[in-house]
Amino acid sequence: MGLLGTLINKFGKIAGWNSVKVVMLGRQVEGITALSYKDSKEKENIYGAGEFPVGRGEGNYKAEASITLLKEEVNALQLALGPGKRLTDIEPFDIPVMYEYKGLIMKDVIRNVEFTDNGVDVKQGDKSIATQFTLLPSHIDWNVAM
Repeated sequence: MGLLGTLINKFGKIAGWNSVKVVMLGRQVEGITALSYKDSKEKENIYGAGEFPVGRGEGNYKAEASITLLKEEVNALQLALGPGKRLTDIEPFDIPVMYEYKGLIMKDVIRNVEFTDNGVDVKQGDKSIATQFTLLPSHIDWNVAM
């Protein structure tokens, strides 16, 4: 609890997009405009006699993630894969995500990620081409030691 007080205060630095670093396939990703990841575990109340739960049951764990990349970043990935290969052909890989607070770095790792789709969405008036990709992770490690 003591550490929490040093990270969040009325006038301290709050994490924003400019404090996030994403590493993918061994290099820091520059052409990224969005990243989303979360996990959940099925839980439900178990009822017996009376109106209140007598316990709680747990089900499966689920991790979800998506990433939005500029076309130039996607091109770099495609060139690294070689002709005829797709993003969905990339073997599972980890995505470390770091958040920096005045020299303190917090790190999450999205584990065993695979791309599940590929595509382009561009329209008249766009100043850049950015595409959101759905990722399939096995799990997320939160607050990993550096």
